[in-house]
This record gives sequence, structure tokens and C-alpha cells, in this order.
Amino acid sequence: MKPVRALVNTAIAIIVAAGVIVAAAGLWFRDAVYGDRSQPAAATTFIVPRGSTLGDVVSGLAGAGILAHPVAFRILARLRNDEGDVQSGQFRFPAHQTSDEILRRLVSGTADAVWVTFPEGFTARQIGTRLAARSLGDAAAFDRYAARTRLNVDGTLTPSLEGYLFPSTYLVPVGAAPDRIARILTDQFFHELPANAASKARALGLDVPQVITLASLIEREAQADDERPLMAGVYYNRLRAGMPLEVDATIEYVFPEHHTVITRRDLEIDSPYNTYRHTGLPPTPIANPGKASIDAAFAPVHSQYLFYVYKGNGHHAFAKTLEEHNANVERYLH
Repeated sequence: MKPVRALVNTAIAIIVAAGVIVAAAGLWFRDAVYGDRSQPAAATTFIVPRGSTLGDVVSGLAGAGILAHPVAFRILARLRNDEGDVQSGQFRFPAHQTSDEILRRLVSGTADAVWVTFPEGFTARQIGTRLAARSLGDAAAFDRYAARTRLNVDGTLTPSLEGYLFPSTYLVPVGAAPDRIARILTDQFFHELPANAASKARALGLDVPQVITLASLIEREAQADDERPLMAGVYYNRLRAGMPLEVDATIEYVFPEHHTVITRRDLEIDSPYNTYRHTGLPPTPIANPGKASIDAAFAPVHSQYLFYVYKGNGHHAFAKTLEEHNANVERYLH
């Protein structure tokens, strides 16, 4: 019987030891997750980049001195099924937070600033609408601010901010007023301008705001980056020849809603933005151009092309004469 009793005693000892280990682990986990407030030692701001994994976030939090127990934090996230729910953005953590509080803040999305993307070619109105969709302000308020605010560009006061709200992805502060948000975008616009923009514009016979207006036409008309400088050359050629630019996108800018097709009736609209009826550039940019379109407007390809027509798959057919252009229209649009 002694061997049996020895086995029983060993089993009991193992069970007791396992129980002690489980209890100790439970106490450690509880303290690590809910008790330890040693970090961060002071209020700390942390940015979660878009597309970050939980592992990326945990490593960043630990490296920034915000998270004292990375392993416990990951276990807690797994137990709560929060591994894929951590939000991106900028978070400010007060001093002495528990892992539980840190995770709750990251998952709840109570960020101080959130990532927002404004695509190339967005108008100020579309930017305001996107801000409102992300609960970052009133669309109409942003549109009004952009419409009435003037910007000094190369010594010229612009009529509005249209064209100078640079399209990109930004961390937009929650609760920021329209002027603060607009300043973030216009600061980036000046950062993206080519070196010696003023002298380059003068060499093209324009000032910087006029080149940006031309860049906005490129942005709304071109799809392929390699065609943007060529399209810019067409516009400069037509301006020098005194020809109307005849850009459909300028007419669409007049409408409050998007028009997929510009009709013959639309071409008769009496508006300074109707580049079929009026020569020269429209009075303002018609969108906010991105880097590729701005660079193309400042460095056009010199050619004899005066016309282009869309031929599909994001590309255009260019022509030097009206006869060639009409042939391209017949080939690609009929």
C-alpha cells in the first residue's frame, strides 16, 4: 500500500503546487493589470500610426515608458477580445495609469487627434464634409471659413483657401476650430511648394496662385501621373494662343453636386468658371491639387499639343491640330 500512498501524496503535492502557481499568477496578473500605476511617470502623448498591430502598439507603449507590463497587457487584450479594436490616432495618457485604463482608452477611441485622409482633388466643401463625417466639426462652418479666408501666396492675397488646403493624411485634433484645421493643411501646402516657386511661375508668365489654379485643373482632369506635365503643357499652349481652355471640370465646379457628364446645355452656363465661354484661367482653383499636379504645373512638358481627349484606362490622346483632335474624339468617344 505504501507505493499507492506515495503516489497519492505526490499527486496532492503537485495539485497544491499547481494551485499555488495559479494563485500566484492570478495575483500577479491582477496587480499588473489593475494595481500597478508606476507608469507613465508623467503625462505622455503617444501616436498610434494607422495600420498598427497590437504588437506594434505594445512595443511602442513600453518603449515610451507608458506601459509597465507588456505581457499582462497583451493577455488582457486577448481575454477581452480587443486585439483588433485598438484605435489609431494621438492619445494623451495621464500619469500613473493602470494597464486596464490604458487599454480602455485605446479601444474606446477617445483620442486627442485622429487620422483623416483628404484625397487629391477634394474641394474645401468636400473637406468640410469629411471632417463632419469623422465628428471633427461642422461642414458648413469649415466651408464658410475656407470661403472667406484669404492667404498670402507670393505677395498675392488669394480669394479663398480653395486650392491651398493640401491633400494628405493628417492627425486632426478633436474639437479643433476650422481655423486651426485649415492652418494645418495650408502649412503643408507651403511645405510642398517647389523651391523657387515664385521665379518658376514668373518664367511661365504667371504668379504662384495662377499656377496653383492651373494645377487644380490638372488634378481634376488627369489620372495618370506621367500625363500631368503633358496636360500642363496643353493649358500653357492654349493660354499663350488666347484659346479658351475648355476644361469640363471647371464647369462642374459651379454645381453644388457632382455631375458625371457635362452636357451641351451646361457648356452655355454664364459663369466665370465656364472655360468654354471665357478665355484665361478660372478666377480660383477648382480643387485642392496634390504634389504631382503642382509639380506638373510648375514644370510643364513643352510640346505643340493643343487638345486632348479621354481614351479610357486613365489615359488621354493628345493632338496638335483640331483635325487630329476630332479624329481622336471620333475614335474614342463614338
